[in-house]
Amino acid sequence: MITPPPLGVYVHFPWCVSKCPYCDYNSHAMKEAVPERQYLEALRRDLEHQLAMSVAADARPVVSVFLGGGTPSLFSPQVIGEVLTMLRAALPFAADAEITMEANPGTIERGRFAEYAAAGVNRVSLGAQSFDDGALRRLGRVHTARETHTAAAELHAAGLANFNLDVMYGLPGQDAAGALADIDAALGLASAQVSHYQLTLEPGTSFAAKPQPALPDDEVTERMLEGCQSRLAAAGYQRYEVSAYARPGRECVHNLGYWRFGDYLGLGAGAHGKRSVLDAAGRVRSIHRTEQVREPRRYQRDPVATLKVHEVEPAQRPFEFMLNALRLTGGIEQGLFEARTGLPWTTIALQVEQAVAAGDLENQGGLFRATPQGMRYLNDLLVEFLP
Repeated sequence: MITPPPLGVYVHFPWCVSKCPYCDYNSHAMKEAVPERQYLEALRRDLEHQLAMSVAADARPVVSVFLGGGTPSLFSPQVIGEVLTMLRAALPFAADAEITMEANPGTIERGRFAEYAAAGVNRVSLGAQSFDDGALRRLGRVHTARETHTAAAELHAAGLANFNLDVMYGLPGQDAAGALADIDAALGLASAQVSHYQLTLEPGTSFAAKPQPALPDDEVTERMLEGCQSRLAAAGYQRYEVSAYARPGRECVHNLGYWRFGDYLGLGAGAHGKRSVLDAAGRVRSIHRTEQVREPRRYQRDPVATLKVHEVEPAQRPFEFMLNALRLTGGIEQGLFEARTGLPWTTIALQVEQAVAAGDLENQGGLFRATPQGMRYLNDLLVEFLP
């Protein structure tokens, strides 16, 4: 029996209090009050247009919604609730659909998490980044470590114990002990997941234009990673993706959809989407990607005219699949590749065999996953699957 790709929804909220100097996401510093009503109306038009397109027409239930940004928590619980009500009216939802909202500890008013939960949010991703106030200032964050502790306590009080903490390492002036201290502080907040990733100097960011002094070298960051991984594992957090560690059963459903080459409707300024066109048996016939304009004002003026759609050609699908799936520590099997790409395993069989021979992939009873060597040099491994 063919299982069609799961369907999620991503909604982008493009405003922040200020632009972090390391951030390359589509976020814009607020110059005035967030235009909640105008943006909600643009989202409605965007949704209606995409559902009217053939690439978005099927009856799969939505298994996850991710409200990302930017800073979605700048929007009121009432408007977040209206967004979710709009989605539920237009699409069938699984009974246990995961509804995640990103939040900044510095933008949450006291008691708001209970209101977001009442609006339908059942998972939160909290941007802690560090528990060192000096490091937070250097990163351009608008919150303090104390505010993260307060936010986590309010999440538990609101019944939102299924929350993620973003924690960075390799920060300016940070040593291995400092990275471990951040992980220990995160563990003390009893989150369901910790996303632990290295600070990188992304092109186009302020940090890339003017790199910070005293960035740890590769040897130090490797020690940081190894030490933090051991600490997380000892606390019961299993690494299921390159930078994601979760308690058993608390893995992010929405992100697993990305990494397993599932489908997702992308709404909002700068949002991307992926939709498979299925035949009557649920097999993938074609795959389309959507992209919305990044500038919020242009998006609000006409979210229909600004939407771009292109087909992912069969020759491109193996690389796009592996780009996501090889990030998973659990690996992939032949059936998943065939079901999600619509291509036979023979399309990549030779590259997989060569990667196994080189020690970059391992085959455990038909389950292929990156070895520690392959994970360390993942970009080099992925190149083998380019058209």
